[in-house]
Amino acid sequence: MPTNLPRPARLAVPLAVLVLSGGLTACGGAEHDDAASAAGPSSSSDAFPVTIENRFGTTEIPAEPQRVVTVGFNDQDFVLALGVTPVGERQLLGDYDATSRPWAEDLLPAEDVPTVGSDEIDVEAVAALEPDLIVGVYSFMDEAVYDQLSGIAPTLAQTDEYADGATPWQEQTLLTGRALGREDEAQQLVDDVEGRFRQAVEENPGFSGSSIAVDLTGVGSGHYLLGADDLRTQFFTDLGFTVPDASTDVSQERLDLLEADVLAVNGYDRDDADADTLLSALDVVTEDRTVLLGGYSGDVSAALGFGSPLSLPYLLDEVVPALAAAGDGDPSTEVPALG
Repeated sequence: MPTNLPRPARLAVPLAVLVLSGGLTACGGAEHDDAASAAGPSSSSDAFPVTIENRFGTTEIPAEPQRVVTVGFNDQDFVLALGVTPVGERQLLGDYDATSRPWAEDLLPAEDVPTVGSDEIDVEAVAALEPDLIVGVYSFMDEAVYDQLSGIAPTLAQTDEYADGATPWQEQTLLTGRALGREDEAQQLVDDVEGRFRQAVEENPGFSGSSIAVDLTGVGSGHYLLGADDLRTQFFTDLGFTVPDASTDVSQERLDLLEADVLAVNGYDRDDADADTLLSALDVVTEDRTVLLGGYSGDVSAALGFGSPLSLPYLLDEVVPALAAAGDGDPSTEVPALG
């Protein structure tokens, strides 16, 4: 992940999106390795045809997809969680090695998956893979790109119910499940992960109603306060924390905007935080109510960016103990730094 900050108003794709560095170019031609196709538990043939409304039109999927390409920055996790291996995927921005992400290690293919662009979707690379379904709920695609992709294969884009990049993970899971003909499996995934969140909330009642500031930063860059319009805050709100309605830049003069019951810093390890003298002067830091999520090349930061039914249980295991320590009201409690 880049250390510079996302500016959604100025960028087509927020720079905070997490993804793998490097990858194979998409293979072309009409011949394909069957082992790379969308293998997994069979969906019900009775589920098709499937019709799904999206913000640009209607996605009509006539039969069970066999060759799925994901063009969103986290859509590969949602497809994998439903038992389908994509034949192509979007290359992530930044330096996180997603090919070994621990929350999906049992589902990742042995060989690298061809990539279909990074900053921009490479429409020609998508076409070369001859997909019969394109999944791009978290792709930030515009209508022009959607029209190109839907000319290749049925294309699942996000609905118009949410802002770009703010579709809840539950909705994204269910949308993907419908497109794959695996609605029951998708609902079970949602139920299972929501059950994990309920357990965490029951074990940590102090989370409910507490405010949290989720700070996106990096060495040599400024601070960016994430709001409810960014999917990364949903992990915290699902635990009962409150966040601002909208994301915003935070100037050095207004670091007080980061004061909250708990501060979660995405992009800093302990040394980075100690070197930031202005941040270190905040009450939420001096009183040890701060959780350091680690640098953007680390698993915790990446899992937060994926925000999937695979990565969220991993986050619950890794982050909840640190949040509990930060919010227990005892400054002497050591809050573990994550990464």
